[in-house]
Amino acid sequence: MKLRLMLWLLAFLLKRALRRKARFRELLSEMRGLDWGIATEDLAIARHYRMSPGGVQSGRGLPVDLDLELRFEDEATALKVLKKPTQQAFLDGMMEGTVRLVGDSADLQKLQRLLKHL
Repeated sequence: MKLRLMLWLLAFLLKRALRRKARFRELLSEMRGLDWGIATEDLAIARHYRMSPGGVQSGRGLPVDLDLELRFEDEATALKVLKKPTQQAFLDGMMEGTVRLVGDSADLQKLQRLLKHL
């Protein structure tokens, strides 16, 4: 339940940053948008985000056309990594096999640049 709430809250923060933060809008315009999602490996909890300069949309589940997916072994692992989403935390999770990146790692770097402005 905590992870679902955290992912919903993330959508709220992304929408607010698009409205309030000029640097966030500027970076998103340079990228021409980013579609990404977060889920547990079994897809019991999944949420996707479609970000463009025109707005941020969020929904349940993971569509197949996303640029980037972050998959976590379970809800506890996701909460642990997402509470302190440093690059080292993601790398440690990938080395341990508890975090899986589906997509291009360059998109992860773009996402991390955007999330700094939340």
